[in-house]
Amino acid sequence: MSTVTTTLTSIWKKGSPQPPIGGSKLYMPAAAPPPSSSPASTTLSSVSSSPSSSPLKKRKNVGSSTENPAPKRVRVKHKTKKRAKDSDGGSEADPASLPEPIFFASSSSSRSRSTSTPLAPRKTRKLAVDRPYNTDSPRLSSYDTIKPLLRTYKSFFHNPDDADDWTWKPHPDRPPIGELEYPNDQATEEFMLVEPKDKDHYNPVFDLENALYSIIANYMTPDQQRQFGTLPRTDFQFEDDENEYQGSLSPPGPPKPLHIFRRAINTRNGPLFISALNEINKLIRNLKYPSLPNDMFDDPERNSLMYSISTWNQIPKKVLLQILEENYQRSVGPHVASLRQYEAFSSEVYGELMPSLFYEIIESCNLDENSLFLDLGSGVGNLVVQASLQTGCRSYGIELQESASRVAEKMVQHFRSRCAMWGLKCGDIQVERGSMLESARVDEYIKEADLVVVDNKMFKEVLNESLKPKFLDLKDGAIVISLKPFSAVNARVTERNLDDMSAIFEVEERFYRSGDVSWGNKPGSYYVHTVNRNSYADTRSRFEQSRSSSSRRSRTSR
Repeated sequence: MSTVTTTLTSIWKKGSPQPPIGGSKLYMPAAAPPPSSSPASTTLSSVSSSPSSSPLKKRKNVGSSTENPAPKRVRVKHKTKKRAKDSDGGSEADPASLPEPIFFASSSSSRSRSTSTPLAPRKTRKLAVDRPYNTDSPRLSSYDTIKPLLRTYKSFFHNPDDADDWTWKPHPDRPPIGELEYPNDQATEEFMLVEPKDKDHYNPVFDLENALYSIIANYMTPDQQRQFGTLPRTDFQFEDDENEYQGSLSPPGPPKPLHIFRRAINTRNGPLFISALNEINKLIRNLKYPSLPNDMFDDPERNSLMYSISTWNQIPKKVLLQILEENYQRSVGPHVASLRQYEAFSSEVYGELMPSLFYEIIESCNLDENSLFLDLGSGVGNLVVQASLQTGCRSYGIELQESASRVAEKMVQHFRSRCAMWGLKCGDIQVERGSMLESARVDEYIKEADLVVVDNKMFKEVLNESLKPKFLDLKDGAIVISLKPFSAVNARVTERNLDDMSAIFEVEERFYRSGDVSWGNKPGSYYVHTVNRNSYADTRSRFEQSRSSSSRRSRTSR
């Protein structure tokens, strides 16, 4: 079984707002315009997510600010009397020393791990949704996720001026709540202002903080950003490199809202945090809902946060990873315990590729909105939703394990709503519970697939061998990513294995770093199989010509 991490959810619409606390300074509803009458985005499943009693687990390295370098590739050299470099950087072996004819592909179709193919330019796609956020769409908020697990949380803030102020305690009926404005019209989310007793579990205060930084850093112009103050340099950076206040939280003069916001978090000052968050939301609303023009014939100004999306060539990586992390914590996090209920050393062992690793894989494969992505053994569906958001492609996943498949159906149902809060589109998504070897949809889709991922790290050999015939239907240029190779790297194509289906693959070994997968902290390898039937046909033709020549020489010698 394979999976990703990836991560994802939407938000569950609460029936009524949390009542104010003692007249309260804690609950801060955002002043949104009248609700839209536009229909909700279509979702795959109608099943709603039910909370679980298991604690929320954080994933590591999902929102890392350090850009990961490209994976290193190994160059394999063959010993010869004279080292003649080919265009691929390797050395050419002497065919005369081999027991039977072997034909080597040109450097553009080499099976070597040093192969590098230049990518075509990425096609520009429409990233923004066309309508305001539908508040009636299925949604699961941070507040809804923590509420059934409140016993595992404790106070984060306090009132430094009143030691007896209990409004900051995680009370089951009246917990402290903060609300954040999201980029799309009418999109807001409630966060419970508490922290987990286990530091490895989901922290809603830090989640709110990271969401705010992502919005300011990516949806606003430098002039708009200055209204808020300077972001922390260790996490996010404004594009205005000429800013004389680089490295500081706020320019000289009255402190800006972000400076007060961070001071409140660092000192755990609850009233100060609420005051700063209210001011921040007010500034965001001014950008989302500009004043109407004085002249009634003038067109009203647009939501500037949504307009900024039109300036992007692709979704910024920090925004993408933030959305994936939000969805994971709300839809998958509460069910982590049930996902660990599998037979040890079986093909159903649960594991995940982290979003940062899969981001690199997708970028290297150059998918676009016309592509089709398949995840065979898709687990909770993290890779499926990431591919659909990152590239706009159609995505399909199939999973045999019941618990993971159940989580995937609910998570995918909420994913579009989560993306719409950020004002973003994603591609069509399908998830199926069943066997990848028996599914009719797998047989149908694999003929069109551009990228297939098989997290076969724990697959038994019989399952890996049973999958190989499926790949015969892949189109030329299709790519298969796996944790174990389906064909050996640098495999020699001989007359003996010419009819083996693995001969159509060019195989490259790449390396992932510590933290790129969920099942261990050590680095490792994954394999990129590219279908090249043109190279295969050329090699087969050469073998047939060799046989024909040998046959003629044999008849002549008689």
